[in-house]
Amino acid sequence: MVMDTLKAILLELGIEESDVTETALLRKDLQLDSTETVQIALELKRRLGVNVKLEARQDMTLGHICDLVVQAMALNPA
Repeated sequence: MVMDTLKAILLELGIEESDVTETALLRKDLQLDSTETVQIALELKRRLGVNVKLEARQDMTLGHICDLVVQAMALNPA
């Protein structure tokens, strides 16, 4: 569910579906800038109700982001 939501957000940002994998890095592989990273965090909050801090200084894989979202959801059950 989390990866599907993240994938939908990335597709809306114009990322090719074939590039959306758990090992893809936000900046290095997907070429996302800090503004787009903030957009992802805001959309995750809007769609899943969780605050996730996406580090600006550290490139993160999509799998790591999914793990952070799952952890945040476990801490704040709806």
